Amino acid sequence: MGLLTEGSPLSWPETKALADHVRQHGISQFINLYKRVQDRQGDVLKWGDEVEYILVKFDHEKKTTHVSLRAEEILNTLREKELANPDTVRSLWRPEYGAYMVEGTPGKPYGGLLAHFNVVEANMRYRREEAAALLQPGEALMSLTSFPRLGCPGFTYPFYKPTTTEGASRSLFIPDEAIFPGHPRFKTLTRNIRERRGEKVAINLPIFKDKNTPSPYVEDLSKLGDDGSSQKAALPDHIYMDAMAFGMGCCCLQVTFQACNIKEARTLYDQLTPLCPIMLALTAASPVHRGMLTDVDCRWNVISGSVDCRTRQERGLEPIPEESGVRRIAKSRYDSIDSYLSPDGEKYNDMPLVMDEVAYKQLIDAGIDHLLAQHIAHLFIRDSVSLFSEKVHQDDERDTDHFENIQSTNWQTMRFKPPPPYSPIGWRVEFRPCEAQLTDFENAAIVCFVVLLTRTILSYQLNLLIPISKVDENMQNAQKRDAARNQKFWFRKDVTTGESPSCCQSPTSCSPAEEYTLMTLDEIINGKEGIFPGLIPLVHSYLSSMDVDADSHCTIQQYLKLIQRRAAGELMTTASWIRNQVVSHPEYKQDSVVSDIINYDLLKNMQEIQAGERPCPELLGPNIITKTSDQVPNT
Repeated sequence: MGLLTEGSPLSWPETKALADHVRQHGISQFINLYKRVQDRQGDVLKWGDEVEYILVKFDHEKKTTHVSLRAEEILNTLREKELANPDTVRSLWRPEYGAYMVEGTPGKPYGGLLAHFNVVEANMRYRREEAAALLQPGEALMSLTSFPRLGCPGFTYPFYKPTTTEGASRSLFIPDEAIFPGHPRFKTLTRNIRERRGEKVAINLPIFKDKNTPSPYVEDLSKLGDDGSSQKAALPDHIYMDAMAFGMGCCCLQVTFQACNIKEARTLYDQLTPLCPIMLALTAASPVHRGMLTDVDCRWNVISGSVDCRTRQERGLEPIPEESGVRRIAKSRYDSIDSYLSPDGEKYNDMPLVMDEVAYKQLIDAGIDHLLAQHIAHLFIRDSVSLFSEKVHQDDERDTDHFENIQSTNWQTMRFKPPPPYSPIGWRVEFRPCEAQLTDFENAAIVCFVVLLTRTILSYQLNLLIPISKVDENMQNAQKRDAARNQKFWFRKDVTTGESPSCCQSPTSCSPAEEYTLMTLDEIINGKEGIFPGLIPLVHSYLSSMDVDADSHCTIQQYLKLIQRRAAGELMTTASWIRNQVVSHPEYKQDSVVSDIINYDLLKNMQEIQAGERPCPELLGPNIITKTSDQVPNT
């Protein structure tokens, strides 16, 4: 969720009045930080994962499920070990947006040893077991991307009713009690985003049209207390959602890498960007929202819409008066990135980039290069939407809270992270598109694959760059129903530069338009003879040059096999599996509705799969050997 500053939250009018103050001092803070750390060298590879979980409450007698609003209580206990001795804990726990959500990470980052791939899954299991020990009867900790009936009547435990005319959300569907209560940032963001926008957020997902789905599908929202504004915002044949919780109440899987210096960090930021839509399609896991089957498989546009604080003028829905200072902004503050950072990526920055021109000039005058300056200046077109009174006045030479205030509320597919001030932590990049998978095995496989890709990219100096406009197109296609099997994605044909592995052909020069083509997910991941080597064969080539112990080799091969088979369509994505479970349920009426009983049976099956009590070869494949020790062997 980003920076969690403690303090007294300001109202939106107070925050708005300080918007220029935050921007001005945020830029100064970045410049001062950059001058101290720009030449930092020699940081070793460190990396770690973040897995988010939902607390689910099962009522086995009534065959219903709810989200359990006990996250704060459980987190307080989970964090006792860290507070007592932070150097020895095996896991770290943090709050997330939902009062039913927790986020777990390893106690310490992993390093450059290949043996670390052998402990990721076991540490994920340890985290799950650690939290599960605090659950009450009927509760389960589940790595669900989205709770299928979030926003349906009575979806919380205990029950709370939405308040449509007061509170932070003013949602027809989500009570404010579903927002994490233990930190003021979450409700402050919810309120300020709504007030800055000038109306509630409006998320519309296309409904999955089944045989008995009404056509057109239109809800009567007046029954829920709508004053007419939601009915106007809701589109026909779409599932309408009106609160930040629908997006930020989803779970994801993220990976952060420390680079050896700023140049390597910029390279990784760029080279991983074209992989964001590919990994989004591969990890698709959220086809059901507000108790209805949608015609998409991913959460991305839901979250993007849930924090879209742009005004009607900024969205291009109303004319902008001259000399008003208002800008037309193409995207939500939660979306795909808009520009590359490395010199190699500059020619692929083919989309207009709106910038804070004052900030850009300030950065250029301070000696920061054009690409980094425009990246930061683009982030700073946003207003702060969460400010605390204790943090208004800062020492720009030492503090970075105003910079992080804007940086941490630009939630993009990739995040470029400078070293914290006066810290041993180096330049980092965060890979953010992946959906949470059901089992620790899958989550570990995704994480290890992405990490191995970074090592392969850097070792072989691979070039995956394509125009930003094509990445944006891929992001939309990646969310479509069954995209992993049915969609094609723009991808670079010849990714080799410099030294080439044996499985690649020699690089050839070609014009930019000839550098990329449409490929299936199978072709991108597994390759196509004479056309593209495939990411997995490239990783195999990298591994063949490394000294890998037998146990780690076996683990890595299992993970890569899962990726290969899912990309080839031999295994289902989580979204396809969920969709199949719903439509094949005996109570399903071919009307797109995921009822209480369908949801109960779906989540019960999922809980048994993640606990290892129910085999699921169509999702995981056969003969899975899971890792149980998170201790790195002596090497």
